[in-house]
Amino acid sequence: MTDVSGAPADVLHTLFHSDQGGHEQVVLCQDRASGLKAVIALHSTALGPALGGTRFYPYATEAEAVADALNLARGMSYKNAMAGLDHGGGKAVIIGDPDTIKTEALLLAYGRFVASLGGRYVTACDVGTYVADMDVVARECRWTTGRSPENGGAGDSSVLTAFGVYQGMRASAQHLWGDPSLRDRTVGIAGVGKVGHHLVEHLLAEGARVVITDVRQEAVRRIADKHPSVRVVADTERLIEIDGLDIYAPCALGGALSDDSVPVLTAKIVCGAANNQLAHPGVEKDLADRGILYAPDYVVNAGGVIQVADELHGFDFERCKAKAAKIFDTTLAIFARAKADGIPPAAAADRIAEQRMHEAAQARGW
Repeated sequence: MTDVSGAPADVLHTLFHSDQGGHEQVVLCQDRASGLKAVIALHSTALGPALGGTRFYPYATEAEAVADALNLARGMSYKNAMAGLDHGGGKAVIIGDPDTIKTEALLLAYGRFVASLGGRYVTACDVGTYVADMDVVARECRWTTGRSPENGGAGDSSVLTAFGVYQGMRASAQHLWGDPSLRDRTVGIAGVGKVGHHLVEHLLAEGARVVITDVRQEAVRRIADKHPSVRVVADTERLIEIDGLDIYAPCALGGALSDDSVPVLTAKIVCGAANNQLAHPGVEKDLADRGILYAPDYVVNAGGVIQVADELHGFDFERCKAKAAKIFDTTLAIFARAKADGIPPAAAADRIAEQRMHEAAQARGW
């Protein structure tokens, strides 16, 4: 079902002509009093209620916001399936600059829209939203995770997201170099925000050499002041062309792997926290053709969703960390499937996730 009453023509075109089709439900939300404009996209509930974060971002157009919600929701279906969770995939985006329009009234209005879905969608944090925001949303919606411990939640999910990416890097190193150790490897991280700065800590603790960049200078300064050994470069374009770069970790927004970036990328492994790193279908083959090992983003960055899913059942950090550690084994299994089937790792991950969703749908008689 898609609720589209009053939607602009460009939004309708995006909904019905998107190459990210197959979504069960898309809800366009507007609350004039608070200024809320949001999109909630549910891709699949075959495995259970859709679970995914809330992104707060100043999209240029409403159609762009819809397209991002569709793409992100689909990615969450695959992520949750590969993480072994009993959840389908969904995502919400709130349109606007969170630094200027985010208010308590807006978040409460958003919570009421999520609550109106009756549990088909469970929300959490994403780019532009934080634990304190989820505490506000939860006042109107009991299907809210990523809350503070003081309000019955698990707190910041970026800790386990970074831990999972770190495990994915170790698995990639094991597959490519026969040793999971990252000591003396050079890792370039684009984006050292909520997840990236935790990833820096894991890598330095193991003895890796770290190079970073971020469009936000305050994020760079936080790392540089604490860890003078970390090298800073001006932008991602320079980062990916560094001689001797072993691993590239995109940890900002999606689309980092494109027709422009892949040909000049010097790293032998790509493993990062950003969602939807492949700018378009076919990029995964370009990476393989260049001998670059790609650890599928929705597999290695699943630590956060593992944490918020556990919150629904009474959060236990050590239990979640143990589940996130299995990302190492899952990543190795994907590489093995890719080799056996003669396909890129991204395609192998898709096949495994689609098989799980298909079997769940059959079991439900869909």
